[in-house]
Amino acid sequence: MGEELCCSTQLIDGDGEFNVSGVEDFMRSVRLSECGLSYAVVSIMGPQSSGKSTLLNHLFGTNFREMDAFRGRNQTTRGIWLARCVGIEPCTIIMDLEGTDGRERGEDDTTFEKQSALFALAISDIVLINMWCHDIGREQAANKPLLKTVFQTPLEHLEPVLREDIQKIWDAVSKPEAHKDTSLSEFFNVEVTALSSFEEKEEQFKEQVAQLRQRFVHSIAPGGLAGDRRGVIPASGFSFSSQQIWKVIRENKDLDLPAHKVMVATVRCEEIANEKLSSLTSDDSWLDLAEAVQYGPVPGFGKKLSTILDYSLSEYDKEAIYFDEGVRTAKRQQLESRALHLVRPAFQAMLGHLRSKALDKFKGDLVKSLESGKGFAVSVRDCTQSSMHEFDQAYEDVAIKQADWDASKIQEKLQRDIDAHAVSVESAKLSELTSHYETQLTEGLAEPVESLFDASSKDTWASIRNLYKREIENALSGFRTSLSGFEMDRVTSDRMVVNLKDYARSVVEKKSREEASKVLIHMKDRFSIMFSHDKESFPRVWTGKEDIRKITKDARAAALKLLSTMAVIRLDEKPDIIENILKSALIEGPVAQDRISTASADPLASSTWEEVPPKNTVITPVQCKSLWRQFKAETEFTVTQAISAQEAHKRSNSKLPPPWAIAAIAILGFNELMMLLRNPLYLLVFFVIFLLSKALWVQLDVTRDFHSSTLSGILSLSARFFPTVMNLLRRLASEGQGLQQAPEPLPPPLRSQSFRSQSQRQSQLANPAPDVSSSSSTVSSPRNDIEYSIKRPKADSDGEASSASSVA
Repeated sequence: MGEELCCSTQLIDGDGEFNVSGVEDFMRSVRLSECGLSYAVVSIMGPQSSGKSTLLNHLFGTNFREMDAFRGRNQTTRGIWLARCVGIEPCTIIMDLEGTDGRERGEDDTTFEKQSALFALAISDIVLINMWCHDIGREQAANKPLLKTVFQTPLEHLEPVLREDIQKIWDAVSKPEAHKDTSLSEFFNVEVTALSSFEEKEEQFKEQVAQLRQRFVHSIAPGGLAGDRRGVIPASGFSFSSQQIWKVIRENKDLDLPAHKVMVATVRCEEIANEKLSSLTSDDSWLDLAEAVQYGPVPGFGKKLSTILDYSLSEYDKEAIYFDEGVRTAKRQQLESRALHLVRPAFQAMLGHLRSKALDKFKGDLVKSLESGKGFAVSVRDCTQSSMHEFDQAYEDVAIKQADWDASKIQEKLQRDIDAHAVSVESAKLSELTSHYETQLTEGLAEPVESLFDASSKDTWASIRNLYKREIENALSGFRTSLSGFEMDRVTSDRMVVNLKDYARSVVEKKSREEASKVLIHMKDRFSIMFSHDKESFPRVWTGKEDIRKITKDARAAALKLLSTMAVIRLDEKPDIIENILKSALIEGPVAQDRISTASADPLASSTWEEVPPKNTVITPVQCKSLWRQFKAETEFTVTQAISAQEAHKRSNSKLPPPWAIAAIAILGFNELMMLLRNPLYLLVFFVIFLLSKALWVQLDVTRDFHSSTLSGILSLSARFFPTVMNLLRRLASEGQGLQQAPEPLPPPLRSQSFRSQSQRQSQLANPAPDVSSSSSTVSSPRNDIEYSIKRPKADSDGEASSASSVA
């Protein structure tokens, strides 16, 4: 036998202190905790130096200290010692108690003896009482007082050893009322074994001990010395149970073994549960699973986690199976609850992945369904049902059999998320749908309304109303069809239809107000077109035959009609008299003024129109009056130019002087005429002078120089006169000599040219559209003098007419 197998330790020292650490080390050395109920505790008591340790060492192979006979009788064992029996199954633990009647403690100090005896009876399955045969029948030597103390606390089952003495003791001790008539055999199995003296008959003693040893093999089997296993504390609770029992005995409290059993079971089951929970917390399989679930769904999650929990709970059951069933079950439930609490975050994370996956499926399926042309409401229903069904199927793989958790809250959250996304998509789709039809209405109304205002006529608002009705009917037809797929309530759909109608109206109103902000420009354009063009849209040429007053009145009337058209919004087809009010107040003149004075009120001195809602008013009456005043001031110049053009045209078309002038010339120039008739040479000289003057007139372009201003014409002529005369004389001389080379005209001085350019720019600003004949006569420079004399008068005449026309 190795020393390791027969290790021993002191359980309680001589001062009564329990050796907790020593017992724990002893239990780990002999692996007592693994024995469950398959172990037995054997203790021995008896007088000091009665050979208890020697008997135990020979009987169980222990190594308790034995008395040295040569040193005399003394206390060999102090306190209580603990050792493991060698070579006997099941595991048998031997307790060697301090002997009684020792002189070291004195005659009166029997407290420890009684306490140790009670302790041995409380935790031992078998109690050996060692005594000398010649002490039987003695009072003190036979330990009768000690046995009396033992029987007063029924801790173990004994059978009669010394039937007569023990029965007397049993009958004499005070017992609880419930067990007053209970026989000794109900609590104790008492057997007596006689052994030869070790000192006198050693060999015989050893043989008898060997036979007795066989009684302890399989002692816990039914019928064995410790066959009754009721109330046995599991081996893992031996240390704690022993410690608590000794504590109660030392404090002289009542020793309630059933309650003690429950207490030990409670403590040990709690310790076992904590150990298993700690093992679960550090279990690699659980840690890997918990980490994996943080990054995504784990296939077979429920099965894997259930297996891990099953292992922890089964390990608890193995270790706690021998403890009190009620305590064991309660602690198992607590362990299960704590374990489930530990794994619940991972379970919730897994459900979160399932919820996200189902929600993503809903989103993807909804997009595909809508793209296929299904109605929105139908698509939402189908996709929701499909996603929820997939979630339910996936949950079956996540469920843990140890827990009765349901996924109702996650399902509710998933449903809320689906509903929220559906509402979001519905809102986006409705917004997109509304935006589409609003764009359609804007394209169908904005530019056409602007065009109708540009062409403003008496039917402008009738055309706008027809356009508005046509476009809104087309838009609402498609809009209502699209809304039917959403299956929304009637109130909501009607509200959206009304909003679309309001938008269409706002487009027309906005465009009306935009055009009204440019009404003055439109009025001037309308006046210019009507005033400067005839009925066939050809530009007018002011020849003097046109009735400028009537033309001006008609053009102003057209501008006034445009102003009345833009003054208010007429989408409601309500008649109004705005045009008549404006016409009577702004065009009819004195007659209207008389009516105004008679009515003692100015119809335009107001900020509202009669019978027109303020929201439909675009240009107020007082604004119309101000705009008309500004319009007349800015178009007055055009009328004045037309009048001037007519007068200029009339002057340019007068070829002969008045008759009275002709008569005066004839009377006053009669003598000069007769002188020319008498001397024809004068006629030739005058003719030559006329030709030279005419050629010089054309060459210098006098009409063009004086067209802008007299001062600029004089300066220009003074700079070019002498060079032009010299050039003209050279040409005449060269023609007289028969030379055909053309004279080189001298360029005008820089100053005269720049002044002339300035004059031309001023002329162009004053005459924006000069006549073509005037332009050609100014640019052209024909070489033939005769051509100058023939064409120039016509050019001058046309030039003046075109000049007058352009001024108009």
